[in-house]
Amino acid sequence: MIIDSSYIYIVNDIDEMLEIVSSSLSKHNTRIIRNIEKDDFLLQQANLVIKEAYIASNERKTIILCGNTFRKEAQNALLKILEEPPRNIVFIIITTSKSSLLPTILSRMPHKFLKKSIKRQKCDLDVLNLDLKTLYSFLKKEQKITKNDAKILVEDVLFQLQKEKILLSSKELEVFSKALKLLELNSRPISIITALLLTLVQRKIT
Repeated sequence: MIIDSSYIYIVNDIDEMLEIVSSSLSKHNTRIIRNIEKDDFLLQQANLVIKEAYIASNERKTIILCGNTFRKEAQNALLKILEEPPRNIVFIIITTSKSSLLPTILSRMPHKFLKKSIKRQKCDLDVLNLDLKTLYSFLKKEQKITKNDAKILVEDVLFQLQKEKILLSSKELEVFSKALKLLELNSRPISIITALLLTLVQRKIT
């Protein structure tokens, strides 16, 4: 892949795309900026981008911005520099969510939608026989679950219950709905999954 101009890539896997993009770039003239603690790109990262972009370079320098989602305040801070990049600066944005990007950002940079539909896989968690021991083991394994994977898990658990014709009360259905809403608000995925699955364990106990 030849990188000679600024671009936005909407993909399934950020790390995979980052590897593809980076393989054609000089390590010396490439900067990767992302939030290593969370999936979303914050104002703190935007400020690092701006600082890096204004460091003079006689050669072309590529700054890669990675994030599953980009906070609005971070994007607003980047608007001017994306529209008028400093000399020899190329910006690459890699994200999994086109909807998280402001229209003003999308209008300033060409973009490619490279996401592929992923066939739903059956949830490997047996929700019908879920107990505290099984739940603990599962949560321990999924401590670093991403927002997107957590959303898929919530939907898969609900699908499994519906497939087995398990009737849920309106209150229980609201728990699923609330979980998806909280994930959209970038709450900590493992905390949301824990609360949801504990509800199912409690349902079985009672």
